[in-house]
Amino acid sequence: MNWKCDIQNIEPDIKISLTKVGISNLKKLVRIKRNGKRPIILLPTFDVSVNLPSSQKGIHMSRHPEVIEEIIDEALKMESYEMETICEEIVKRLFKKHEYANRAEVLMISDFMLEEKSPISKKISQEVHKIIGGAKGIKENDNLKITKIVGAEVVGITACPCAQNLIKEICIENLKNKGFSDEDILKILDSVIFATHNQRGIGKIILEIPEDYYVEILDIINIIKNSMSAEIYGILKRVDEAYVVKKSHTNPKFVEDCVREMANRIVKKFNHLPDETKVHIKQINFESIHRHNAFAEINTTLGELRKELL
Repeated sequence: MNWKCDIQNIEPDIKISLTKVGISNLKKLVRIKRNGKRPIILLPTFDVSVNLPSSQKGIHMSRHPEVIEEIIDEALKMESYEMETICEEIVKRLFKKHEYANRAEVLMISDFMLEEKSPISKKISQEVHKIIGGAKGIKENDNLKITKIVGAEVVGITACPCAQNLIKEICIENLKNKGFSDEDILKILDSVIFATHNQRGIGKIILEIPEDYYVEILDIINIIKNSMSAEIYGILKRVDEAYVVKKSHTNPKFVEDCVREMANRIVKKFNHLPDETKVHIKQINFESIHRHNAFAEINTTLGELRKELL
């Protein structure tokens, strides 16, 4: 009698299909080549999964890191590669390794260093952002449909419009009590910046785009940066600090404003993307005068956003 068997292939005791089975937080060193530029070195984490039918007890878990190793080795030999393209290739290989699966997904997240200058003194510092690449695959009969995932997380600063308006009302009342005329008060209001509370915020955009389309990750990073009250920097001289504080206080934004601003900029920037492009936007503000955080998000399609902004 043959006592050997592939335990993953037997039927489970409880026959329920599973949406995702895989591995997460797998770290790999990735070197992405760029034409005419220095390569980008990343140390991303991978989340890799396939679906599992109710007739099968388990997946062959060791095949996931095996596939990633193969793809990364091949990527190092190519002239140009993007995160989402690596993930797209991994998805295709997953279907070859897991014949029973009809859905596969790969998500790749990494810190990304950019050299940036402070706004006035032009001091150079390295700023860290988080970039996201990925791919989803759906197999129907012999047809494979791939969707690429590209996104980023960026830290910035927001200034609260509500608290600022309250301070403004108090100041106006104080000026009136001290005998200033309405004309003088208007001149004063036009000359000063009113206090408010600030918070560090994290903006996040993820786009799910068809396989044949491309999005530049730096465009997403810049959209997030420009959708908050002001950018933050690693190095600031006194003139830079004054600039950032002034900019944020003259551009106050609620957490909701940041999400709407990102959505508006996405529609304007990516007019080449089709309506079915999925759009995920989220802003989290780490409140400075509250014990809680504030957040807003939207999950929609580019087509729906275009309709709302008509």
